[in-house]
Amino acid sequence: MTIMKRTVSSKSRLIALGLTVWLGGCANLGYYAQAVDGHSNIRNKIRPIHAVIADPDAEPALKRSLATIVQLREFAIRNLKLPDNQSFTTYADLGRRYAIWNVSATPELSLHPEKWCFVAVGCVSYRGFFSETEANRFADDLRKKGYDVSVGGVRTYSTLGWFRDPILNTFLGYSDTELAQLIFHELAHQVVYVRDDSTFNESFATAVELEGIAHWLKEHGTEKQRVLFNVGQERKAASAALMVEYRKRLEDLYASDESDDEKRAGKARLFAELREQMSSLVTDKTKAAAYDRWLAQHLNNAHLASVSTYTQLVPAFRALLAQHEGNMDRFYEAVRALGRLPAAERAALLHGMDTGGQSASNTIP
Repeated sequence: MTIMKRTVSSKSRLIALGLTVWLGGCANLGYYAQAVDGHSNIRNKIRPIHAVIADPDAEPALKRSLATIVQLREFAIRNLKLPDNQSFTTYADLGRRYAIWNVSATPELSLHPEKWCFVAVGCVSYRGFFSETEANRFADDLRKKGYDVSVGGVRTYSTLGWFRDPILNTFLGYSDTELAQLIFHELAHQVVYVRDDSTFNESFATAVELEGIAHWLKEHGTEKQRVLFNVGQERKAASAALMVEYRKRLEDLYASDESDDEKRAGKARLFAELREQMSSLVTDKTKAAAYDRWLAQHLNNAHLASVSTYTQLVPAFRALLAQHEGNMDRFYEAVRALGRLPAAERAALLHGMDTGGQSASNTIP
């Protein structure tokens, strides 16, 4: 069965076949076809980073960013014991702003996200598309069925180490600190990935990211970079706390005995309050672009469904790292052992872990 365009090479066809199996077989071929095409399109554009850096016609800014990424990757392997493979050794210019567009959905009066399941990665609460048009078409179908839906562009793209993940043009434009966070986070997913547990996976990768950025800024950062990072972390913490608060208020509303019409009215009121509260957090307009884009949307349940996925278990993972005195190899082995436990036992251990003050701050001294 051929689902690739004829312009794709034979080698790419074999990789695409593997990707189809990785995604979950031959069901829903329209979705899998776009995924295979998108992945193959990326592969057809890749060039070794060293070749781009050596290219006299390449943009100086691009060369500088790629040289920084080479250093970050070496730092990640040496200091964080992250995988030394072919990931992030190539570059691809996709000619667009985002690598993929993720679609998330919840029922109208619920914060429980819809999930889609794949053979290798398990069930996740989003569906990714390489085409914005395809993502919007899928989102429209969900809206017609009564779901709250969000569509968000994502700059990063990872196959969790199944393939050689390249650096994309969509990564560029980040500061050196943001590039470091991205590289450390994505490589961490290649160390441990547990099926059907996004909160575990993302919180672990965020913990590794924070540990890495602390060492990176201490060794290579300037005072200005440390200050900017800390300001950004404080803003993220404030906005996350606000969204967690309103998520809880919405959950209480949806679980109440009020009528559906009353719940809809309450929902509209709470989202209007959230928008106002979020707007008040942004005082530095030069740093407000991401918030402006978020607030410009029609906010709904889908925007809050996974609000704590990336942070909920970070204090527990940081406490676990402290227990192992910062030894990354022993930390990873402990995390792998947790990942092998049944979900309920894993969650209980992490939630019950003594954080020893680890949750107090994610800022860098």
